Order: sequence, then C-alpha cells, then structure tokens
Amino acid sequence: MRTTRSMALMALLASAVLGTTACEPVDLIGVTAEPSTATTTEPTASTSPAPSQTPATNPQPTHKPSPKPTDKPAKKTEKAGPSALMSKGDTGMKVRELQHRLHQLAWFSGDITGSYGQTTVEAVRGFQAKRKLRETGAVDSATWATLVKMTRTPTAEELNNKLTPGPALLKLGSSGDRVRDLQARLRQIGWYEGKVTGSYGRETVTSVEGFQRRRGLPVTGEVDQRTWDRLVGMTHTPTSAELTNVVAKPKETGLDARCLTGRALCISKRTNSLVWVIDGKPQIRMDVRFGSYETPTREGAFSIGWKSPNHVSTIYHTPMPYAMFFSGGQAVHYSADFAARGYAGASHGCVNVRNLSAITSLYSQVAVGDKVIVYT
Repeated sequence: MRTTRSMALMALLASAVLGTTACEPVDLIGVTAEPSTATTTEPTASTSPAPSQTPATNPQPTHKPSPKPTDKPAKKTEKAGPSALMSKGDTGMKVRELQHRLHQLAWFSGDITGSYGQTTVEAVRGFQAKRKLRETGAVDSATWATLVKMTRTPTAEELNNKLTPGPALLKLGSSGDRVRDLQARLRQIGWYEGKVTGSYGRETVTSVEGFQRRRGLPVTGEVDQRTWDRLVGMTHTPTSAELTNVVAKPKETGLDARCLTGRALCISKRTNSLVWVIDGKPQIRMDVRFGSYETPTREGAFSIGWKSPNHVSTIYHTPMPYAMFFSGGQAVHYSADFAARGYAGASHGCVNVRNLSAITSLYSQVAVGDKVIVYT
C-alpha cells in the first residue's frame, strides 16, 4: 500500500513539473530523452535494493532530473542587424572617404582626419535618420550604398585636406556677362547683396571667398572650375530681371490673394519660393523646397505658432536653425542639406530655406501670429 501511495505521489509531482516546463522556456542543454525517476519501469518488489544500497549486479540506470520550475529561462537570441563596415574607433583612408562624402552633403564639418570619433558617429546617425536607415552611428552596407549613390568619389587632395585651386576663370578686374551671371547666382543663395554690375570688384571677391569657405573649397576669391561647378549646381539660370536688377512689382509676383493684406509668409509650391510680404509689398524673396511624396508639406492658411532659433528635430535629431513653426511639427527653417544638395533632396514636410543670411533676417522680422500661406 505504501509503495502504491508513494508511486502515486511521485507521479503527481512529475505531472506538476511537466506542466510548468510546458509553459515556460527552459534551458534544454544536457537534458536527454531518458525517463525520469517518476516513470521508471524497474520492478518495485520489496526484494529490490534500498535507494542507499549499491547492488552488486544489474545496476539501475542513472536518470538525469527533469528541469525544475526554478530553472532560468533560455536566453532569447536577438536578431542581428547588418554588420558594420566602419564604426567608432576605426581609422584609415576609408574613414577619410566616409568623412568627405558626408562633408559633401553638409553632415560633416572640419578637417578630414581619418579617425572615426564621436563627431563622425553623430554625422552618420544624422544621415541615417534623414534617409530612414537604421540609426546606429556605424556604417553598414545599406548606409554606405546610399551615401555613395548621393556623392562623388573624393580626390586624393580632398582626402588629405590639400586642395589646390585651378586656373581662375573669373577674378578681380574681370567684367562682362559671365560676371553678371556669377553675381546673380551668388545673390540667389545669399552670398552677394550688391547690385548685379558685371564688374568683378572687392564686394564680389568677398562674396566668392565666403562661398568657397562654406563649401570647403580653396579660399581665393577667384572663381576656378571647381567653384563654378559647385555654384551652378546649387542655383538656377538667372532670369533677365535678376541680371538687370529689376524688382518685380506686387501685381507681377503671382502671389496668392491671401498674402496681399497684413503680414504674411507667402509660400508657393509652383515657383519653389517664399516671399515675405507686408501690406501687399514683397520684402524678401528666397528659394525653398518642400516635403517628399511620402511626407508632403501641408497646404492652406496657417499662422506662426512658435519660433526656435537653435531647434533640433526630436524625431530625426537634425538641426533646424531659425525654425518658425506653422502647422504641428512643420516649420520654415534653414537647411544645410538644401544648401549643399539643392533640389536633389526633400524635407520631411518642413519648408527648407538654403539662404542663411536671408532667413536670419526673416527670422528677426517674423512674429508669432503672422500669416503663413502655402499654396500651389
């Protein structure tokens, strides 16, 4: 009777153990398919040796215990992301190339060092966030492929911070239509504020120097082929009005009627322009770009809700200088990416401005409550 009760009790305990391990992850290392002591098929006659005795012949098999409910769960293996091609702490020419390609898109500033430090990590993370890649700060194959597609291969001089200027195409003392074109293009992006004269004077030299310095080009004040190509890539062919200093009259601007009263930021998707208008009179005009198809800039009548001069996106962790918010998270702000790449890119819904001096002036004039009209 005792033997029967003992076997029943052991069977009940075994069932409890099996019931627990069926619903909890367990570490199965070392567990075999052998039966537990509760399910042994050995005879249970009273002549069997006691548990503390060691039989001389036919020894009973040694059974490994089933996992207990208190056993630690097996560790879940996390899905590994793409392996890094470059990451923090790396050095060498490949890192130099990475830094220069990021520099081309205005994500990395300063000298090309070849050392993957925190500045490079933040530049990579910002680039990844902007392109909806995994934000790791390390360069995987997807990040590298995207970056290479958007940039050109750096020269040996660029990789070693040794840029040699080419022969001057235009310089101090030059004159003519080519100089007019230069001055008008510099005006488009806020580097030249004087009249378009066709004469390459000191003001033009200073403007070219500023443009070259901002783009990491040899600062000479003279226009070589590299400087000209960079400027042309960032601007449009000047109109007749731009080349002759003709200021468009309000009726000729094509502004939305809602912009012609009070104070308004008049933003046209058709002309990719922003015009700051006070009582129907245009004050400042600048080029802008908008959100992509997936993240469009909203159209309609809004007003400035709040301003932030040194704002950083809480979603993409990218700078949004001189941000003027008009619809939720959408704002008018300066974009270094727009300044570097022009219309090759897009925003995530904001209105990007590439003319730093113009938006600095605009920011100081616009007040909370001013109208914002976005239209096609």
